[in-house]
Amino acid sequence: MVIELISSAKCFEGEQRVYQHSSRTLNCDMTFGVFLPAAALEDKTPCPVLFFLSGLTCTHENFIQKSGFQQYAAKHGLIVVNPDTSPRGVDLPGQDAAYDFGSGAGFYVDAKQEPWSKHYKMYSYVTEELVELVNANLPVAAGRRGIFGHSMGGHGALICALKNPGLYKSVSAFAPIANPSEGAWGKKALTGYIGDNTADWDQWDATRLVSQYESTPQELFIDQGLADNFLTAKQLLPENLLAAADTNEHIQTIYKQREGYDHGYFYISTFVGEHIAYHANLLKASKV
Repeated sequence: MVIELISSAKCFEGEQRVYQHSSRTLNCDMTFGVFLPAAALEDKTPCPVLFFLSGLTCTHENFIQKSGFQQYAAKHGLIVVNPDTSPRGVDLPGQDAAYDFGSGAGFYVDAKQEPWSKHYKMYSYVTEELVELVNANLPVAAGRRGIFGHSMGGHGALICALKNPGLYKSVSAFAPIANPSEGAWGKKALTGYIGDNTADWDQWDATRLVSQYESTPQELFIDQGLADNFLTAKQLLPENLLAAADTNEHIQTIYKQREGYDHGYFYISTFVGEHIAYHANLLKASKV
């Protein structure tokens, strides 16, 4: 489980790093960001870890450069890990033909359809291989792990948590694609990666997973800008997830509506501190 350090920069007394490794799950080289707070650097104190999943068209760089999360991760003593959004350099036909499918648009599912199934297994990469890499190479506190994301990555964070009760102690999402089976982005991705049988989509749809969830109680923090064009275009559909949660006693929700905020990184940067404080509170209270 070898990782190669590509870059490192001092930031809020910690370090913002970028690593590369050869992924056995995706069958290609992958890059991911890591912020290490001062405590993790100075004496390698085990710290809680928070994973962030980015949205359509993003690489690992967008969140690192645009969100300003580092000051809040440093304040709360959290390690933050953010992977890329799809396999890279795999040269599949059509992978770069559209912004919402293929490169930069892995949708955090495990593809079943050819030619995508050889490489596009972002769900297994995030929930298994990346967790193992982080545990083996970074000073993380055992069992104190959270996940959050934006848009496609908010969808990813929700399904990763809902499909793996107990793997993540906290979960939140900025403007998630909350019911992909019913929105244009989601339908395109699920058809292309999973197939035409819509029953097979259920395991990759947060709203449907919420309706079926029967495990240990899970709280979901959903954040939504009310000036988000994709909200009005019915791409996100948080109302469907909230309705499903209302009928399931095992799911609790926090829903923050942000007047005047759109879908972009100015929105994320405004509220990322609140999200990190939310995760820090739950992760520092976690007991293994």
